Amino acid sequence: MSKKIVKDVTKANKIRNSKTNMKLAAPLEAVLSPINSFMNMETSGGIVLLLATIVALIWANSMPESYLGFWGTHARIGIGSFSLEHTLLEWVNDGLMAIFFLQVGLEIKREMQVGDLSSFGQAILPVIAAAGGMLVPAILFSLCAMGTPYTHGWGIPVATDIAFALGVITMLGKRVPNSLKVFLVALAIADDLGAVLVIALFYSSNINVAALVSALAVFAILLLLNKLGTRSLIVYSLGGIVLWLCVLHSGIHASLAGVMLAITIPTWTALDKDRLAKAIATVRDVLDKRPDNEEGAIGDTKVISAVEFLHENASKALPPLVIMEHSIGTFVSMVIMPLFALANSGVIITKLDPGFLSDTITHGIALGLIVGKPVGITLGTFLTIKCGLAKLPRGANWIQLFGAGMLGGIGFTMALFVSNLALGAGSHLDTAKLAIL
Repeated sequence: MSKKIVKDVTKANKIRNSKTNMKLAAPLEAVLSPINSFMNMETSGGIVLLLATIVALIWANSMPESYLGFWGTHARIGIGSFSLEHTLLEWVNDGLMAIFFLQVGLEIKREMQVGDLSSFGQAILPVIAAAGGMLVPAILFSLCAMGTPYTHGWGIPVATDIAFALGVITMLGKRVPNSLKVFLVALAIADDLGAVLVIALFYSSNINVAALVSALAVFAILLLLNKLGTRSLIVYSLGGIVLWLCVLHSGIHASLAGVMLAITIPTWTALDKDRLAKAIATVRDVLDKRPDNEEGAIGDTKVISAVEFLHENASKALPPLVIMEHSIGTFVSMVIMPLFALANSGVIITKLDPGFLSDTITHGIALGLIVGKPVGITLGTFLTIKCGLAKLPRGANWIQLFGAGMLGGIGFTMALFVSNLALGAGSHLDTAKLAIL
């Protein structure tokens, strides 16, 4: 039942674009047109992200001591004898980015249950395209870095930045088929899933077994709460904080706690189906009997009772996953991602090696993003279609698909994130960041 209701909520997007321009009740407005809302949010977030990057570069190169000093400032939070102290840069990368990965995890889970990744037929094309778009850049980077200490940086050019990619494709307007936009969204989400796996499997070190076991225990408890019917997001949020603390000390990057938490969030509703249907029927029956020109409030007590029931139970029609996704979406795109860009994009150009353009890292990242991404995505799509597993997105041609692959080469957020994990601090990290920018 929950899958059907979530699908119905998703399809409610069409209501917004109808000629009737109906004004819908506030509790339902939050879940209408999830795809359009998602794309609009990501597009706006891409603009803010770009501005934050420009500000970071100007700040770092005009006042380098101020920039480095600010993000190197230590901040401490604690309760009683327990406390955590990190630099502001670490709080952004290890703390706030966990919320970003929570949003990524929620999107992946939703798409795998009711979206473009919910069935083999729907998922096969974007998933294989995403796999090709990750494999080819990784190979190109590895070939460039062969024989150097930087071969482990192969994960830097593998991921797509959905904010910038959607920003560009949306600006192209009607020249891009809607099916291609949907394909790009699905590809980026599959790409995010791959990036999460890469970070978890290849960029974790010095594993603390006790902390990792504790994290898995908390994860299991949250899954059990889901199975027992717990819907309270407060409970899951508190559990998520404990989970993050365990993962923080486990040796796995703390941001992955967000993905683990997303897996535990319920996707089912808590509606009394029969009573809801009866309440809707009561209201509809009275409205159908009213003259079209009649004004004023409806005085029928049955209708008032039915409307009150609908109002009180409106939130139960929404799965907790949808509520959480919409609650943190704007905060992620408008606050967390720009802060991440501001903290990590400030490359001090004067400190770079004069020969950075000929650096192995620069070549590997440039080839991976500019060549590897479009070639890998197009090749993966071509092989999938030629094997008869899928069809080209409706209304799209191969040139447009290659163009979408080029947009996949915008790897800003994830590329910067992985570069921090792969290269650590130093001039080589700055070289990688400048190559990404």
